[in-house]
Amino acid sequence: ARTSSGGGGPGSLNLKQLYEKFKPGQELPPHYGRWQDWNFDMVPKFMMGNGLLVRVLVHTGVHKYLEFKAVDGSYVVKGGKTYKVPANDKDALRSSLMGMFEKYRARSFFIFVQDYEKDDPRTHKGYDLDVITSRELFKEYGLDPNTVDFIGHALALQTDDSFMDQPARKMVMAVKLYSESLARFETNSPYIYPLYGLGELPQGFARLSAVYGGTYMLAKPDAQVVYDEAGKACGVSSEGETAKAKYVVGDPSYFPGKVRRVGQVVRAICILSHPIPNVGDSHSVQIIIPQKQTGRQSDMYVFGCSFAHNVCAKGKYLAFVSTAVETANPTAELMPGLQLLGAIDEYFVQVSDVMEPVNDGSQDGCYISKGYDATTHFQSTVEDVLEMYKKITGKDVNLDADDPAATAGQEQ
Repeated sequence: ARTSSGGGGPGSLNLKQLYEKFKPGQELPPHYGRWQDWNFDMVPKFMMGNGLLVRVLVHTGVHKYLEFKAVDGSYVVKGGKTYKVPANDKDALRSSLMGMFEKYRARSFFIFVQDYEKDDPRTHKGYDLDVITSRELFKEYGLDPNTVDFIGHALALQTDDSFMDQPARKMVMAVKLYSESLARFETNSPYIYPLYGLGELPQGFARLSAVYGGTYMLAKPDAQVVYDEAGKACGVSSEGETAKAKYVVGDPSYFPGKVRRVGQVVRAICILSHPIPNVGDSHSVQIIIPQKQTGRQSDMYVFGCSFAHNVCAKGKYLAFVSTAVETANPTAELMPGLQLLGAIDEYFVQVSDVMEPVNDGSQDGCYISKGYDATTHFQSTVEDVLEMYKKITGKDVNLDADDPAATAGQEQ
């Protein structure tokens, strides 16, 4: 790996590294305290409590090397105001997001989702989710556009509205995953997040790999993929040494010429001296701003964490605002998210290319992950990793071999 943490480019930076990257040559402000106390995730994401990443961590045993904290709240923006996301039938009746009649219609929909079992036709209510579209299913329950908006974007975590005209199964199972994850923790959100930030993840995998005899070569900024005469990847070289391999797995930055740009993501890293307003003084929070609320083509995400997660100095809070780039002025695009944060001590903006592989790796032995999207959760990233595993081995990972509910998140 190029970095010392074992992660790729999007790892965690401490305060000193953050200033070197965004404000080279500038002194660190003394009021931020020790630079070692800060961990900024360059691609901030929460983990869904019952989701794919937690299941992978449990399946591999990496969860034993990490300590998690449940995230305090999950919110959605409607009409410029922030509302707690209702995720089940009881929440629907309490929510101020909907009027009285709409609450009962939403409650009926949530009961259908909670009861739905793929192998039990009695729970299907006559709907074939591989045929009926999400749009048609919402219509069956009489849900209004605002309700559809938060179900699709804040619960099913769709990044745009293309899901509306696709079969409803994926959306229904995503909402079901959300409410099952919520039920696992006695908090107001379905998410968990590791203490000390996401930089702990690659370190956890490195420790486990070492147990099984794996070798990690860290802090190798000059690492390059080596190819044989036929143009097939056969190893990785650094500082004159070459580690031989049958194939090479890596992120797009290691494979120039074998990837294409499919978009860009803009992220603002913000330092605050107070909790994000209007989310109940939460130390950790996700806020989703659906595309319709801003007149954009894609959603915007706000990710908040604090000193409670050991990622910044005591009394400080971190907020990250991210979205897909749609104009020539990406920083201005973040304004709807930045406006939710109140007073900002300082912020840093980064625009990243989202790359994806041109080929599937079967011919050249290069198995390349996709770039990180703007979402503040890991579902799409882990789907990509599991797909790569299948391409390499020809087999699916059986994540049901372990019960994640029994062993995941040591919530605090």
